Amino acid sequence: MPVRKYRRETSEISCCLKYLLFASNVILWLAALVVLSVGIWAWSEKDMFRNIARLHFIALDPAFVLIMLGGVAFLLGFLGSVGALRENTCLLAAYAIFLSVLLIAEIGFCALAFVLKDKGWIKDQATEGLKAFIRHYREDADQQNLIDWIQEDWLQCCGIDGPKDWDSNNYFNCSSIAIGSREACGVPFSCCRRRPQEVIKNKQCGYDVRKEGYGMELSRIIYEKGCVQAGEEWMEHNLIIISTAVIVVMFFQILGICFAQNLRADIYNQKSKWH
Repeated sequence: MPVRKYRRETSEISCCLKYLLFASNVILWLAALVVLSVGIWAWSEKDMFRNIARLHFIALDPAFVLIMLGGVAFLLGFLGSVGALRENTCLLAAYAIFLSVLLIAEIGFCALAFVLKDKGWIKDQATEGLKAFIRHYREDADQQNLIDWIQEDWLQCCGIDGPKDWDSNNYFNCSSIAIGSREACGVPFSCCRRRPQEVIKNKQCGYDVRKEGYGMELSRIIYEKGCVQAGEEWMEHNLIIISTAVIVVMFFQILGICFAQNLRADIYNQKSKWH
């Protein structure tokens, strides 16, 4: 009696592709969870969930930015990891569409920035953001820390066009001398130049520096270059690095879209064979 042999159908789904997509999105999901948690914690510390109206220029609030970035990355990582692990074509399709929308938005933003760079639009937006930071410097700890970091560590600058811009803050306005503000006609400590071998930053180094008849050479005490000009110079000096980073990010997004689409096609092919 002849022995009948049965050939078992083998899966055509690439395990390498499946688990590569799963692992990369789990890493993204975990990183997003950390960022989202930090943003929510920062907002809760400021009690912003019950006082949204207190926010000024919400798009530049550091905690809000962290929440938005973390939320988007969290959703993306969830769709990609669960869709790959469960071989769910709906989740994989949503993942690919989401990535595609982000990619199109990034390309559109880059194109818009390139077209408007000579028309001053980017400069105007940066100026408005810095104006809001300066006006509300003492009202939001996160924004205060951000502009201190910009002035002291990143761009080494002071104000928008120079130290005089700090006159738009109530505490640093020269007219505040009448109400006894010790910071009147001064600038924040982050405008001050670091002294050689300085270990502890002098928080009062910017006091009175904008007063008439200030006895020391200003350029030796504080940064006189505005942050808008310093930012433009930083962009010009680091244009290749910025462009490379943007291209790398877009490349990985395109790779993610291709992986998700190929995995979806493999799943469809397998299902069609069983039916």
